[in-house]
Amino acid sequence: MDSSAHRAALAADYALLRALADTPLDRQVPSCPDWTLDELLRHVAVVYLHKVAAMRAGAMPQDWPPPLDHEATPALLDRAYAELAAEFDAREPADATPTWYDPDRSVGFWIRRMALETAVHRADAELAAGVPVTPVKADLGADGVDEVLDIMLAWGSVKYEEYRDADLPAIGLRAGGREWFVRPTAKGVVIDSAGEAATLIEADPSGLLYWLWRRAGDEVLTVTGDPAGVTTLRELMKTATE
Repeated sequence: MDSSAHRAALAADYALLRALADTPLDRQVPSCPDWTLDELLRHVAVVYLHKVAAMRAGAMPQDWPPPLDHEATPALLDRAYAELAAEFDAREPADATPTWYDPDRSVGFWIRRMALETAVHRADAELAAGVPVTPVKADLGADGVDEVLDIMLAWGSVKYEEYRDADLPAIGLRAGGREWFVRPTAKGVVIDSAGEAATLIEADPSGLLYWLWRRAGDEVLTVTGDPAGVTTLRELMKTATE
């Protein structure tokens, strides 16, 4: 997906998310049990404003977040999204900006990250509101699988060394005509586009994305081979997505 497609996905998911700000905000979020819907929506607003501050200042903001208690949640969310969209409008995706991901310090990184951040938290909000979770489109789902495996899992496992210190059997993933092979090693997790695996996990792109982010249960998966691979990957993703 390119940045224009990510912008379109961000706008669509934000609209769904924003509509839920008009429902009772004291509902608990099943997928984030420490949060109410109000706290979830305020978190999204703070994340948006953090990226705005980073792009404007050319540095990651310190002493974050600023005092925001004076703003009602719907108004805060509206302001945060408007400022984020305006910053993206004012810049090219290839423009340099601070990010936490060493290999990509571009505005395009944040456009993609915010599209996928919003898709995941929109699902959280739908779960809290008790309405059906809207599936992500296949292209965004597959792109989100790429992101969470390549960046959160593989790069994170090398960068932070918080993963299993062992070589384990490979785990294959298949969704939307795409395949990924997850190889846990003593030096970090490696993601390949081809290979052999002791466990094969299949799902539609939306279901696989939400499972990897721990927003869907094993019922969305079809598993063949060694079921231990599901447990292994679940534990790896818990570390990668916390």
